[in-house]
Amino acid sequence: MSSRPTGSPFVPSPSPSRRPPAPSSAAPRAGRRRALAAALPAALLAASLSGCGTAADASDDKTVTVTVGYQSKTINTVTAGTLLRSLGFFERALRAQGKRDGRTYKVRWQDYATGAPITAQMVAGKVDIGSMGDFPLLINAARGRQLHAPTRLVSVTGYNLRGALNTIVTKPGSGLRSLADLRGKTVSSSVGSASDGTLVRALRQAGIDPEADIHKLNQQPAVGASALQSGTADALSQFVAWPGLLAFQGKAQALYDGGALGLPTFHGVTVRDAFVAQRPAVVRAFLTAQREATRALQTHPVDAARRVAGATGLPPEVVYLYNGAGGLATFDPTLKPQLVAALKKDVTVLRAAKLTGPVNVDSFVNDRYVKQSYGSGYAKARNSTAHPSPDEVWLRGEDRTHSFTGPEALLRFAAAHHGRVRAAYVADATTGTRWFADKSVWVRDGARLLPFAARATADAWTRKHRGARPLSYAAALEQAR
Repeated sequence: MSSRPTGSPFVPSPSPSRRPPAPSSAAPRAGRRRALAAALPAALLAASLSGCGTAADASDDKTVTVTVGYQSKTINTVTAGTLLRSLGFFERALRAQGKRDGRTYKVRWQDYATGAPITAQMVAGKVDIGSMGDFPLLINAARGRQLHAPTRLVSVTGYNLRGALNTIVTKPGSGLRSLADLRGKTVSSSVGSASDGTLVRALRQAGIDPEADIHKLNQQPAVGASALQSGTADALSQFVAWPGLLAFQGKAQALYDGGALGLPTFHGVTVRDAFVAQRPAVVRAFLTAQREATRALQTHPVDAARRVAGATGLPPEVVYLYNGAGGLATFDPTLKPQLVAALKKDVTVLRAAKLTGPVNVDSFVNDRYVKQSYGSGYAKARNSTAHPSPDEVWLRGEDRTHSFTGPEALLRFAAAHHGRVRAAYVADATTGTRWFADKSVWVRDGARLLPFAARATADAWTRKHRGARPLSYAAALEQAR
């Protein structure tokens, strides 16, 4: 066991509805989907033209206003949004730039629930820099090109090479145990998001038609979470941090771990082409500040989690699940070949759903500016994907976590500190996906006690290993003593 000190480098932060009937055939659903797809470009354009605020670059020769669109509760973007904003690193970098060129720079931060409205504001010229997930990034690229307001992907915020940032959850005690059980059920998702991509891919892999075999509700994450609780949805497929939040609150349990797909998912930073052409120094300053925020998160993860929690209202234990030292997300601004390759595969999913046309990913990706911020160390950083994922326990009253080499050691420590455990995190025995120890599905296999993030992976293990049996978290604690 080892303790992970964090120090204190930051200034403290301020502190049952009736289910709709299932459609009688796939045809009406397909028609609705085609209508939705056809309406999206017009809807985005309308939103962009009626969006609040003035032009993003409300600047003159001496004063430059930079508008940044971010998603505070999508905590895989914090190094380009919530954390970056709270640390003030971008403003500091712009002050330094102002001393060099004699201008005054101001930052306007605009918070959104998803990437779609950020894209709408960008194509209208009202947001200069935005952060969003991989599927929304592709829609951002397509809409920008379609409306003659092209954008470029210039950096990554956080990623997971296996896709574990997206999870399908059900209500606790649900009789649903696998994807096969979703056939004929109602599933809430956000069409066009990475989590919807996970749902579509996972269902197809399980031999289920995502159009004909389920009834999909296209909902914002918060609406979908309410639908799950009310019973109008049987399952919810969402991105960070909704699955972890609902599990932590005891309102959901994982049905399917996105890490089982083995396909990378990530969030990144996109900028307006016209803006970067006019203000390249501002983009360089933003990426330099993003790197500083990334280092701060990596060096002092507990402090960073508390700061993000204070800004978003999310429990710090949930933030740490994703953004901690061994969290689900690896934070690294470099544009890795694996992530670019994943984007190209994502295009086919979006096109099949008629949510976008062709996207030239190679043209959309521009690592020029992030490469400049790294200098000669960029190639080495881009090629590195090491991400240790230790099992950890966070005790009440402590500003550090305790890390362990395996689940049995964590269980012994948690049992010895009964009542003091604030959160315990373990890695799924097959996918490596981090999850809360008390929300995991535990299996006894011989002398081993193994955690699984979702029922499906635990069931798959017990089918393949004779004698392996599920047990409760309380029983696992007792047997580890």
